[in-house]
Amino acid sequence: MTKSGRKGGTVRKAVAKSTETEFLVITGLSGSGRSSAVKALEDMGAYCVDNLPTELLPQMLELTHRSTLELDFVVLGMDIRERGFVKRFPRVYRAARARGIRIRLLFLEASESVLVRRFSETRRVHPLGGGLPLVEAIRQERLELEPLRGLADQIVDTSMMRIRELRERMLSIAHEVRSDGNLTVTIFSFGFKYGIPAEADLVFDVRFIRNPFFEEGLKHLSGLDDPVRDFVLGRPETVAFLGSFLPFLSFLVPLYRADGRAYLTIAIGCTGGRHRSPVIARAAAEALAGPALRVMMRNRDIQGDSRASPA
Repeated sequence: MTKSGRKGGTVRKAVAKSTETEFLVITGLSGSGRSSAVKALEDMGAYCVDNLPTELLPQMLELTHRSTLELDFVVLGMDIRERGFVKRFPRVYRAARARGIRIRLLFLEASESVLVRRFSETRRVHPLGGGLPLVEAIRQERLELEPLRGLADQIVDTSMMRIRELRERMLSIAHEVRSDGNLTVTIFSFGFKYGIPAEADLVFDVRFIRNPFFEEGLKHLSGLDDPVRDFVLGRPETVAFLGSFLPFLSFLVPLYRADGRAYLTIAIGCTGGRHRSPVIARAAAEALAGPALRVMMRNRDIQGDSRASPA
């Protein structure tokens, strides 16, 4: 178990606590970037404990929650290497939430092919290796961790992320965790040819809109460019769709907020994720923006086949 906390920052001061401690537990599939995520948050000023045994989690939460140290943001890295983790953690986590401790669970995952490549490149042994072929070990871990995935407050697929992009995502999550508790809505644009985002709560297909890819002068542009945006928004099918879609989102999102959700991910897809879906995603983000919501946009596949390779 390793412990860390940045010196000289605001995370470790022997003074009376002025804010309630926010806890973020990071777990997920081996090879999905958990250690890198913990390290990134440590660099951002969080107090981090990696490889924490589940039996010590209640004491850690209690001591930190009651401590006079100014530990306003604590990150705990936990994974399947600890025997009994999957069985014990849900009970401890639910008990902490029931006591009013501000704790959230972040689950990291990646596609099977990406995990195989990462283990092959680093020559690491999978925690469930024990004589199993690598692919079988990965599948077994995914199956065993499914209950924790279902318990997670947020799921992040790192398949297409470089280390820099993972750090940026962790920074974003850190701001969300340490904010005032309002609903955070993330709007993804994506291409169906690259797969539906694993973290999506709602998925919308806009492939019925005429594709700018086949229009002269628009193929090599993207939905961030005004000519493409004007083309998509000017289509009669787009006008009709947005006339129903945007009011639907305005009706639906407050219901999720009233239900106590901390995160909502809306994924909008077209064929390649380069032209139509970024335009519609931007329209949705602009329609939802307001003081009661934190709205973020991510155009996952806007670079097409030249998009960033996985971490």
